[in-house]
Parts: sequence; structure tokens; C-alpha cells
Amino acid sequence: MRAFHVKHFDVIVVGGGHAGAEAAAAAARMGANTALISLRKDGIGVMSCNPAIGGLGKGHLVREIDAMDGIMGRAADRGGIQFRLLNRRKGPAVQGPRAQADRKLYRQAIQDFLAQEPNLTVIEGEVVALRVQGGKVTGVDLAGDIALDAAAVVLTAGTFLNGVLHFGDQRRPGGRVGDDPSIKLAEQLAGLALERGRLKTGTPPRLDGRTINWDVLEQQPGDDEPVVFSFLNAAPEARQIACGITHTNAQTHDIVRANLDRSAMYGGHIEGVGPRYCPSIEDKVVRFADKTSHQVFLEPEGLDDPLVYPNGISTSLPVEVQEAYVRTIVGLEQVKITTPGYAIEYDYFDPRALDQTLQLRTLPRLFFAGQINGTTGYEEAAAQGMVAGLNAAALALGRPPITFGRSDSYIGVMIDDLTSRGVTEPYRMFTSRAEYRLTLRADNADQRLTPKGVEAGCVRETRRIAFEAKAEQMALAQAQLAATGFTSRELAAVGLHVSQDGARKSALQVMAFPDVEEQHIAALVPSFMDFDPVVRSQVARDALYAQYLHRQQDEASALKREEAAEIPPEFDYSALHGLSNELTAKLERRRPANMAQAGRIEGMTPAALTLILAHLRKARREAVAR
Repeated sequence: MRAFHVKHFDVIVVGGGHAGAEAAAAAARMGANTALISLRKDGIGVMSCNPAIGGLGKGHLVREIDAMDGIMGRAADRGGIQFRLLNRRKGPAVQGPRAQADRKLYRQAIQDFLAQEPNLTVIEGEVVALRVQGGKVTGVDLAGDIALDAAAVVLTAGTFLNGVLHFGDQRRPGGRVGDDPSIKLAEQLAGLALERGRLKTGTPPRLDGRTINWDVLEQQPGDDEPVVFSFLNAAPEARQIACGITHTNAQTHDIVRANLDRSAMYGGHIEGVGPRYCPSIEDKVVRFADKTSHQVFLEPEGLDDPLVYPNGISTSLPVEVQEAYVRTIVGLEQVKITTPGYAIEYDYFDPRALDQTLQLRTLPRLFFAGQINGTTGYEEAAAQGMVAGLNAAALALGRPPITFGRSDSYIGVMIDDLTSRGVTEPYRMFTSRAEYRLTLRADNADQRLTPKGVEAGCVRETRRIAFEAKAEQMALAQAQLAATGFTSRELAAVGLHVSQDGARKSALQVMAFPDVEEQHIAALVPSFMDFDPVVRSQVARDALYAQYLHRQQDEASALKREEAAEIPPEFDYSALHGLSNELTAKLERRRPANMAQAGRIEGMTPAALTLILAHLRKARREAVAR
């Protein structure tokens, strides 16, 4: 990373959050002369809200970023102080790695990785305007009359565009606590005649962990065998800790309910829509009025930091109300609030104005990534940042665009959802959004995407060599298992009972059978145990899911073929058992004329479309029978 003296760059990235850091790293890896502009250098990589990375769907995105040689996964492994694999008891397709992070260690890791980029210059300053010439973006202007030229600009404004912080009925400008909003740039963007709106997000009060009665709380340790994010790592780097668990109660809810009119959102002070999947304590009390308690996870913010993040009670209530309701919670009776919770409202732009590379169609050479596109979450932002950074560099260097499809990645699912369906609420990734989720597993992200990254030129030699060595070992192991053939009697001899159909079965086929464990395969093919445990595990997962892939492809193809299928105006969506209340309400309101229109409804899932299609087919058969 160089000192700032250059006035022309291939790529300029505006904003040092998760989207900006990943965009800058991606562009620099591609060989583009890149500038990352941030209001404060020490704020690059800051975890503004929850000190955690990953989760269901989100963990898939982090693995995919890592497979393309991105930095989020490696930073999470360095800063992670508690690792848990969510949905561990379910199949690998819906498991999600998650890490509680030390804020300081994570931020430092991001800054260290960026400092190692020889093609990257970090500039401290405020971008006040985009430079436009001939209908294209040609650079940016900084406060202080500094002009920088670039072949492409990536804008990752986060929550800073016209950002407003809400503390009950009090409000003040801000991109987050301690940082000013971006007003001048927001005004220029407003003049582009793009569809835009307001969204909001919130955060809970931060607690002084030294004033929490940990002795009365349930403890939640991490996994005994942590699953890390990066394919280059095998274990966490930091000391591991436990989190605490407590619950709200009737008294908590009574205080919140009695002060709803003082909440920024319920008092009518906020017009923006919040993330439905991460509700505030006010939302929980109103929307789930029948529940007498809600779980609260007390997550330490660092190994040497006394601050605790109470995950589950984000709020925009006044400070004195926050103090009152927090102290009704078991273990928090004497707690001290160090920073009150607040809501933040900000501008976003309709992502349907972007193409698959996240470039703005009406203003070439300008890319949007992160919350400016209506998404929520570090992981969604970082994935968009990587896509925008790769493509900004490709554009600047005269290379072909790098696109992701729904069939090869969750990144592709997200980009397609955003650019084709748009958003009316903050977009969050879920495994249910993907029609190919049996293929798009967190464990095989490198198999799916690292070759794409190698071809694009964004994967370094260290990762390429490690991946190719693993792929070679997997191919050898699969070939070795496939070359065998065992009778039913031979399989029974090692404890496996299969149908007596007379056909010999290879050890690779046997791997897909129910209740088969590695010890059975070892008994059949002892040399299989000579392979690395990571290779053995991946071969087993691939064998398990191979039998379902044709069915998945058939279902996805059927949905594609039936896009023109008409849906009767009187179709009763409420009669479809398994359709969520949310989608039922949207379908009843929108009344799509055909399957294609139904598929474009925000929040629509492949499973829901398959359910609708099945009922349409049933109705056709019944009509023919009559």
C-alpha cells in the first residue's frame, strides 16, 4: 500500500466499510491501480453493529468471497472468538458457519490485509462529488478542492447518504455514532433521477460487561471443533470464549409497550422500512404480543474489551426508557449502558438500475455496492463489494466482465434478486432464496468459484496451488472409490445392510446410503484413510448430494419452462399449506397473472414457486378429468 501522491487511478472505491474494503482488495488483486477513500483510515473495517460474521445464508456468502480470494473470511478467522456451525444437525446444504468476533482484532485484520496490497492507496478524506464527463463518471472530488481521476468508481456509502440517527424523539445527522453523514454526495446522486427511498436499521444499547451478573446466566460455548471460514485456514487464531444467554420478560414488555409513542419508529419519526428479519424490541412486543419473553444473547465485543453487545434488543427508544427495560432482564439488574441503542435512517437506490456487474446503466463506470443497494448485513455488503471491485477493475483494464449466476453461487442469487426484483425492505440472504441450494453449499464454495477466480485473475498463487492440490486429491479419492465393487454380502460384513438385488456397488455409491460412516468406507477401502481428513469429508458430502442433483435440476428446469403458465385471478393462495404468511399476503395483493410475474415478487422463493406450480398442475389434471 502506497502513500498518497497519485492523482489518477484505474479504480476509486468510496467508503471503507465491508463493501468498500472488499471492493478495494478485489480491484487491487486484479492488478488495477486502486484508491480507497475513507473519512477515517482507522475506521476501515469497523463492525458498526453486531460483532459477528456469518450465519445461515450469510456464511455461504463469506465462504464464496473467500473462494475468490477475498479478505472477509480470513479476517473473521483471525478475529473470531467464538465459532459455531448453525444447523449442525441438518444437512450441509443448510448449515451456516458463524463467528463472534473481537471488534479490534477483526478491524486490524482488514487493515493489515489491505496494507499488503501493492496496488492499493488508502486516502483519508470526504468525497463531495462525482466527476462526470460525456455521460460517464471520470473520477471524484474531495473536500479541499482535490480532484482524482479514475476509469471506474465504486460507491459504497453504507448508511451515510443523508444519514439520520434517532434516539427516541431526538434526532441528529450521522452515518453512525461518531461520524457525520454524506450530504453533498447524496444531493448530487438525487439529481441523477434514480428511483430511491429510505431504509432504516437499528442497534441495541452497549453494556458494560463488568456490571453484568454472569453467575446467574446460562453460558453458550462455541463448538468443540470450530468450523472456520477460509479454505486456507484450519483453526481459529484467537482465544475462544463463551457468550451469555438471558431473556426479556413481561415487565420488560410492559415498559416497552407503555413507551411505544416515544419510540422513533412507532412515534412516527421514521419513514424508512426496517429489516423484518432483525426486529427491534419494539417490533417484537407489537408483532409477537402473545410471547412473554424473547431470548437475548450477551456477546462480548472483545477479549480485552468490557463492552457487551446484547443481541436481540435493538431499539430507538429514549435513553431513560432503555435503562429501565434493560434492568428488568435477569442478570442485567445493575447493568450500566455505555452507549444507548439507536435507529439510523438513510437513502438507498433501486438496484434494478444496475446491471449484473453492479454498474449503473444510466451512468457508465459508476458501480454501487452494499447498503446503497438496499441490502442489510456485513456479508451481503462484502459480496457486492467484491463483485463491483472485480468488475470495476475489469472495465478499467479492458478485460471481460465477471458475472455470477444463480446456479453457481449465492452471490449470483443475491445479484439477480436485487437487479431483477428490487427491494422494498432491507435485503438479507437466506438459503431458501436459492433454487440450487443442494449444489450451493458452504463446504464446496471453493470447488464452485476458485476456478472462476483463477480465470479472472483475482486468485493469488498460494490459494491456486492449495486448491489445485486439494482438487487433485479429491479426484484421486473419488476414482479409487468408484473403481471398487462390493456385493450385498460384502457390505453386510462391515455392518451395512442393503437390498439383495445382486448388483455390485462401488464404495462411492455406498457413501450416499443412509447411516454410512467413515469407518464403513475404511473397512471396505482401507487406503481411503490415507487421504487428508478435509478431502475425505468433502468426497463424502459430494457423494451424498450427487443423488439429489438431478431432481434439483428437474425442479429448476420445470420452473423455467412454466414461466408463462397462467395463474387464475381467483387462485386461493391461502389454501396452500407451506406458503408463508408474508408471501400469501403479497400474492393476494399483487395477483400475478403468470408464474413469471409471481417469481419477480420480492421475497419469493423457489420452494414457494414449486408449491404454486404443483397446485396449478393439479387443477389442470382435474379440469381434464372433468
